[in-house]
Amino acid sequence: MYHLNNCKISSILRWVLVDLSKNPIFSTGSYHATQNPRFYSTKAAYKPKIGQKVNHLHTDDGNVNTWSRVDCKEAQDALLDYLHSTRSLQFMDAENISRNSPRFLVKLLNGVENKENVGQSVSRFLRYHPINEFEPFFESMGLEPNELSTLLPRNLMFLSDDNVLLENYHVLCQYGFAPNKIGKIYKEAKEVFRLRDGVLLSRLHDLQDTFLDQSTVIKLVGSCPSLLVGDKVHDLLKVVLELKIAGVINGWFIEHLSEEDSYDWNHMLDLMCLFKKLGCENEIVGRIIYKHPTILLQESGIISGSVIGFLLKFGASKNEILSSFLQFPEINILEYFSNLRRSYNFLLEIEMDVDSIANLFRAHPHVLGSCSLKGVKTALNCLNAGKRRLCQIIKNNPLELKNLAMGNKVKPLPSSKDCTIEKTKFLINMGFVENSSELKRALKRFRGRAGELQERFDCLVNLGFDREQVVEMLKSAPQVVNQTKELLEMKVDFLVNHLGYPLSSISGYPSSLSYAIEKVKLRCMFYNWLKEQGATNSMAISTILACSEKQFIKDKVNRHPKGVEVYEMLKRQIYP
Repeated sequence: MYHLNNCKISSILRWVLVDLSKNPIFSTGSYHATQNPRFYSTKAAYKPKIGQKVNHLHTDDGNVNTWSRVDCKEAQDALLDYLHSTRSLQFMDAENISRNSPRFLVKLLNGVENKENVGQSVSRFLRYHPINEFEPFFESMGLEPNELSTLLPRNLMFLSDDNVLLENYHVLCQYGFAPNKIGKIYKEAKEVFRLRDGVLLSRLHDLQDTFLDQSTVIKLVGSCPSLLVGDKVHDLLKVVLELKIAGVINGWFIEHLSEEDSYDWNHMLDLMCLFKKLGCENEIVGRIIYKHPTILLQESGIISGSVIGFLLKFGASKNEILSSFLQFPEINILEYFSNLRRSYNFLLEIEMDVDSIANLFRAHPHVLGSCSLKGVKTALNCLNAGKRRLCQIIKNNPLELKNLAMGNKVKPLPSSKDCTIEKTKFLINMGFVENSSELKRALKRFRGRAGELQERFDCLVNLGFDREQVVEMLKSAPQVVNQTKELLEMKVDFLVNHLGYPLSSISGYPSSLSYAIEKVKLRCMFYNWLKEQGATNSMAISTILACSEKQFIKDKVNRHPKGVEVYEMLKRQIYP
């Protein structure tokens, strides 16, 4: 695609980036070609942590060491003196290592016998127990203890035995890299520290000539150390060229790249090519990326590719996909993709038909991706509506989904006139008095159509309850018939056939059918265990279920010495 074989990278990138202030489509500021070199001996961006707190660090065996600040300072000074005077390391290296390797310092302090004179004890310990100098050195470079085992040299203990490593370390420090950020470069591009004869400095200068700015080079290499090895810079070059064509200049990198992240330039290039295959013009690609950097930078564009694939599965056209990116909300791409999937699951749970779901994703992906929806049960309870009605509301006006976002207060929907008339007839047939407070209360609590309520009413009668009992149950706890037939049958079967409660116990406390089956199982099974242990008398089912979790543990679980253990065991079985 690009004919680079006969061109030097630096010259091509100069063409890309020099004088971009002339009619750029987007601009994030200008950058001067003048350099501001920083030298290792005067760099102030990374100061030794002389007063660093190591007095509460955890050791590898999980114990906590407590040392005073004075003890820590004396130990640091002893390590500094050992590395500089005994091991002949440069003073700046010795100071940086001793001040910025707190976990290693704890190991030294653990070897102290005379706690009244910590400095002398550490010095004496170092005199007779040579240390692996790479361990505190790598820690001061920002590497974590769990990373050291795979990175420590096998046959070396002293830093002076690896002059090439130290030389390249000094090159990076003198160029302007913070010492505690160099560990990432070592971890991801170890080959950099094997370069000889000024090769590393030459590559840094080549990059600087390309990007005209030392801070940009530091940020690029910090986020993608592999730029200093192999041909990765060619991949970066292609991305920069594409961005330049789209009107995005290199100042954009400085603003949005993060040294904490890693980037794959090939994946970024794939995404930009994908936009072009969708028919997106260069200028539009530039606008999209400039306004929403995470589309290109987060996961190197992989998440954006997943979003495109997700929409294609619903039959979205090229224009519909591009429209969704042009209307992209002010959130990052990962959150957007997560919201899309959550919205899809929400629509499935309210039993919306597949064709309607596909139509929503094709026409309103920016709405589905801009908000994180509440759970279906929460939404239905807040709206006081059933799944069928909610489906119809969303089909008629997809923007209503924004009102169901987490954190938004949802007002109950007014009951539809036809539905209210049907429910009123159903309740009067059940024995409710017209215009009574009981009837009004039941209407507010009922969800679903009258036919569904009748079906659930008949289910309770078929399970063995008298018709009059069911009517009284509905007057006391109308929400009981908001559940499906299958759920009602399962709960009654468990209470009667597994726990031995008579139907009269359930009709006397109909709310027992409103609790989640897991809660009923957990509490009733624990209560049965207490009875077997002789630790409790017979209790009404309302006594077992109605109290809060905290009160149940206080009054029932703590009643027996093994109560907590058994309760937690049952909980693990019931809530896998």
